[in-house]
Amino acid sequence: MEKSRKWCFWRKPKIKAALPMPVILLLLLCIFETGISSTADQFKVDGKVLELDEANFDSAISSLDYILVDFYAPWCRHCKLLSPQLDEAAPVLAGLKEPIVIAKVNADKFTRLASKHDVDAYPTLKLFMHGVSMEYYGPREADSLVQYLKKFVSTDVSILISDSAISDFVEEAGTFFPIFIGFGLNETVLSSLAIKYKKRAWFSVAKDFSDEAKVLYDMEKVPALVAIHPNYKQQSIFYGLFEGELLEDFIKQNFLPPVVPLNPETLKLLKDEKRKIVLTITADENEDQTQNLIKLLKAAASTNRDLVFGYFRLKQWEDFADKFGANEKTKLPKIIVWDGDEDYFSVIGIDGLDNEDQGSQLSQFLEGYRQGRTEKKTVKAPLFMGFFNSVVGLAVVKGLIVLTTPRLKAVSMDLGRKKIKSRYSKKRILKMT
Repeated sequence: MEKSRKWCFWRKPKIKAALPMPVILLLLLCIFETGISSTADQFKVDGKVLELDEANFDSAISSLDYILVDFYAPWCRHCKLLSPQLDEAAPVLAGLKEPIVIAKVNADKFTRLASKHDVDAYPTLKLFMHGVSMEYYGPREADSLVQYLKKFVSTDVSILISDSAISDFVEEAGTFFPIFIGFGLNETVLSSLAIKYKKRAWFSVAKDFSDEAKVLYDMEKVPALVAIHPNYKQQSIFYGLFEGELLEDFIKQNFLPPVVPLNPETLKLLKDEKRKIVLTITADENEDQTQNLIKLLKAAASTNRDLVFGYFRLKQWEDFADKFGANEKTKLPKIIVWDGDEDYFSVIGIDGLDNEDQGSQLSQFLEGYRQGRTEKKTVKAPLFMGFFNSVVGLAVVKGLIVLTTPRLKAVSMDLGRKKIKSRYSKKRILKMT
């Protein structure tokens, strides 16, 4: 027995003494703090524009709560115009209570990174909030860009305790987002919806206000929730019930003004809209008649919240009007219902609105649409190229977009040589622009 043990090749390993648990925790803490320190050193919030690439992009997005990324190309003229605006805005945004960092990526060099984030035009701006990205459609001048971005780091629901506080809040909010003010409401009524729709609007409650404020905001009674659209000088009022679907529906429906003036920019706001659009194409000659019609459309919008009401002047956007068969020979104002895609509906017997008694005709149009007395038509696709060029032309003038990636360069060249597909949806149009 002893002999077999003597020639045994297996030996029981010696058990080393384990490190005490406090020592292990201390080591882990040191490693963790070292990682944080190196990340902090790498991405200092010092008001300078960060230069990101494929090696450090993900680290920046994960370590910085709010970061606006400019995907640019060095040879792009509009990128060169945007760059000094971002340089000017960066220190202001970095100085906010919740800092916003501006960064840039040479998307022409780091094509894989650009493709990963669906960048198909230069410059493209994307805002990352806690790692989640959203398209940036806001202004690109330094002062306006700062005011726009403040929305995303603001208090969920602001508490206003005087008439002056209300006016200051409205002024500081600017004109880029709708403003919701709850008069005589508790902030808990709006808190969950304010968090849910923080990217879309400003939210506040007025705790104390005068009778003058009631008159100013045209309130018949309180409590009331007032939706203000400063850019369009329009507002809507909701008197309750202040809970459930009714309240949320009012808020969602009022991300847009009651009557939307259509142009390339507001068309982008409609890209995710599920409601159909009552579209009115007006003449340019008589401004008073146009304003009277807009008042009628506002009244109709207040009682038909399941529809969006929009308008534009014929000569303001002739290519777009022609898609719906409207031109100088058409009876104007022309009114239709557009699904926001490739189809629209005319009401049988009502091709347009006469200059007299337009209110009754508008009511008859809506009644006919509700009852299904409609004729379905398709947007005129052969004229899409003119519409596309008009959108691109306006955008390029404003420095908004440039088609630049090799894929889109090829697409733009092919459009000139190949027959365009027969149908284009609003969402496809907006993706390309």
